[in-house]
Amino acid sequence: MRRRRTLQGVRLAHAAVGVTVIAAPASAAALAEAATTQTTAAPSSDSPISAKLRARRIVYDKDVVVSGRAPASEAGQSVTLQYAPRGSSTWQSIASSAVHADGGFRLAAALRRSGVVRVTGSWQTPQPTATAASGDTATTATAPELVTVAAALRVRQRTLDSFGSGSEHVRGRLLPEAPGRRVRLQILRSGRWRTVARATTSRRGRFDLVFSAPATGNDRLRVVFAGDGVNGATRHWAGTVAALTPSLASWYQDGGNTACGFHAYYGVANRSLPCGTHVTFSYHGRTVTATVDDRGPFVAGREWDLNQNTAGALGFGGVDTVWASA
Repeated sequence: MRRRRTLQGVRLAHAAVGVTVIAAPASAAALAEAATTQTTAAPSSDSPISAKLRARRIVYDKDVVVSGRAPASEAGQSVTLQYAPRGSSTWQSIASSAVHADGGFRLAAALRRSGVVRVTGSWQTPQPTATAASGDTATTATAPELVTVAAALRVRQRTLDSFGSGSEHVRGRLLPEAPGRRVRLQILRSGRWRTVARATTSRRGRFDLVFSAPATGNDRLRVVFAGDGVNGATRHWAGTVAALTPSLASWYQDGGNTACGFHAYYGVANRSLPCGTHVTFSYHGRTVTATVDDRGPFVAGREWDLNQNTAGALGFGGVDTVWASA
């Protein structure tokens, strides 16, 4: 009976060891996750250094800046800024600086991906501790803090002239370069942003957003990245899209007073559009944006009277059909 109880005790001891071996990696993973998802944290109460982030959100490839204080007795000693990409528990040293005479320090380094940062330093321990004897060097670190790095969009702003049919393209790059990241093209219509195209990035971060332009209007465009585990959200203007329709025009020498009371260098007369309205014209491959500054033409069938500068920029003469955005 005693031998059976002894064997049972041995089995229970082995079982307990097995549980410990299985649980240890799970605890390590939990600690790593906590270190890379913590957003606010104060230094440990027994840490001899303190640090503060200038901003928790920065733009791609811009500096994360950390300032803080260490014991004045450590003047001249080095402090290090460490960084771990979001989702990782591996720390990288990205900047170092010496402690000033008053104990202050400042650290800065460019970041391209979101992650956590902390400041570490090695100090001479004046009194024995549980981990170091008197006079030994002990390393201390501030609590990790999350820094969100917004991605960067590279999109050329331009005016797209749409001639009533076909597809238009907005191309660009999302940085840092990575494949499979999602971007959207939005158009501003009636005071609301509407998504008109979606695309994913290539290996070099490039994208091509293809959309059908509206039949009327002159609308603003932007590209939007909603953010992911690597970078925070960002957006970038992509210019405008002008829907052009054919209409009959003539030209005149604008040398006198105008019905709108001002002279635009690129001026155009129209019977009903408000003074100051901007209109894009295209004619035989040339494009110019003119401003309504006069009334006319008062000839049946004609919609526009281009002043001499507008007509000259277009290479227009006489009476002919032009493509206009309004």
